[in-house]
Amino acid sequence: MTIDDVQKIIGDGLFTILKSSLPVLLVSLSVGLIVSIFQTVTSIQEQTLTFVPKVIAVFLTLTLVGNWMLNNMVTYMNDLWSSFALYIR
Repeated sequence: MTIDDVQKIIGDGLFTILKSSLPVLLVSLSVGLIVSIFQTVTSIQEQTLTFVPKVIAVFLTLTLVGNWMLNNMVTYMNDLWSSFALYIR
């Protein structure tokens, strides 16, 4: 196994992590921004107001894209294990 092989494995793994986590992070960021703008406009300074909408939005996002996320991770692991013989030479 060469350093190039290790770099490829790590790069593919990090890309899979970023690709899989991006929808949840974007939804959480968007909901937080919307609630923050709402709090600013209405002068409500309740800190717990941001928590419940974010939890609900993240839960719904995981429900909708969870299968896609799992398929991404399974595909990465299948590719990694199918080329395992090349790495142990």
